[in-house]
Amino acid sequence: MSETLMLLPSAQFERIRLVRIPDDLDTNEAYRFATGIIAQAEESKTGYVWEDIAEALEGRGFEPVTHILGPELD
Repeated sequence: MSETLMLLPSAQFERIRLVRIPDDLDTNEAYRFATGIIAQAEESKTGYVWEDIAEALEGRGFEPVTHILGPELD
């Protein structure tokens, strides 16, 4: 069984995150959920941090994945 991962990009390299998508969501649903969760954090809390978003994502079954950001390809 393969797992599906979602990269949450950022212009600031240290803020790029990787999460594992729950098995019960297809990619479109996962994208909508993640977008909604991030928007909700931005609207509800000035000065939100990654941990706020990670907690909300984990509540829906997403799992943060430890990763190493490699060198740029271009």
